[in-house]
Amino acid sequence: MTAMTQNCDRETAEKTIEKLRQQLARSEQMAALGELTSTTTHEFNNILTTIINYAKLGLRHSDEPTRTKSLDKILNAANRAAKVTSTILGMARNRKKDFEPTQLATLIDDVLLLLEREMNKYRISVEKQIKIVPEIFASGNQIQQVLLNLLINARQAMPSGGKLVIKLDVDPHSETVNFIVRDYGCGIPSDQLSSIFEPFYSSKNAPDDSGHGGTGLGLSTCREIVEAHHGKIRVESTLGKGTAFTIKFPVMKNSQKNQKNPLTTIPSSVYSESSLEQQWEFREK
Repeated sequence: MTAMTQNCDRETAEKTIEKLRQQLARSEQMAALGELTSTTTHEFNNILTTIINYAKLGLRHSDEPTRTKSLDKILNAANRAAKVTSTILGMARNRKKDFEPTQLATLIDDVLLLLEREMNKYRISVEKQIKIVPEIFASGNQIQQVLLNLLINARQAMPSGGKLVIKLDVDPHSETVNFIVRDYGCGIPSDQLSSIFEPFYSSKNAPDDSGHGGTGLGLSTCREIVEAHHGKIRVESTLGKGTAFTIKFPVMKNSQKNQKNPLTTIPSSVYSESSLEQQWEFREK
């Protein structure tokens, strides 16, 4: 076999691998949208029930205060439905991979809106510690997928309920925007931490009672997206105490404001640490 033939075979294999990787990413995104569709269908039923009940109340009573109250409740419910719809459609419609100035706080609010009913159902209290941070240069749709995966994983780690902390701040020294998802659930064994970002790996044995299982795709996709944004993702966990995922994105530079660049894959750079008790809890003091 000549060197030229070997090079051609290698190029063909690399193109095939890249095509399969893109198909895998699309499949993961569709799976995430399917989960959201199931969740938001129940949310819409609740909204419609509110609208119907207050419409009936307004029709039964002719006095102005009751009708005004009914119309206010109907308007609030309709606005909430419109917000849920626009967020879902935005995620489904936005397939572009262009980077643009992006506010992480807005993306966090959108994802929490979609997951609000699920968090309430499983008695998860969400504590937001959101500071004003600079924009990042990102594909908002891709970052939403990362947030969705991390929040669903955190909810699954607390099947009996618990607290979920979401932090957003900026590190002026490293010029990074730092996003942290911290659950107080079961934790991850130290011997599994080095594997959780690998494709198809999952620590979940079967779907939970919500129907969400472990395909092993979520965290590997999160890593690829974060690294494509020149960011870093780190996990810290202690059994019985919980898990924290920290993502660091570079602050957007002024020169990037008018750019639109496609996503690119950069070398893997994932930091896994097992001593959550020493690091996270020390930072919280």
